[in-house]
Amino acid sequence: MDWMAWTTPTAIFFAVIASLLIVFSVLAIRFPEAPRVGVLRIATTRGDRLFITLLGAAFINLAWLALAGLPQWGALIVCLVYAAAVFRWV
Repeated sequence: MDWMAWTTPTAIFFAVIASLLIVFSVLAIRFPEAPRVGVLRIATTRGDRLFITLLGAAFINLAWLALAGLPQWGALIVCLVYAAAVFRWV
């Protein structure tokens, strides 16, 4: 696998995503949830909100790289605020 740069941040990123998927799977089995309707007016579950959060975070990070030119830690803070908003109101 010489084509992939497995740096420590890359490994941490994939470990966090894998951990989130495992935790959300366990939560779905242990504590089943009925879909709820939020500001988007669509019924969402925890998994749906996680997907919306991850997708939005990808776009936030891409926009940060293209427009801000600042360290990526700022984008992480924006993504965490976005994630809290999605899980609260979507």
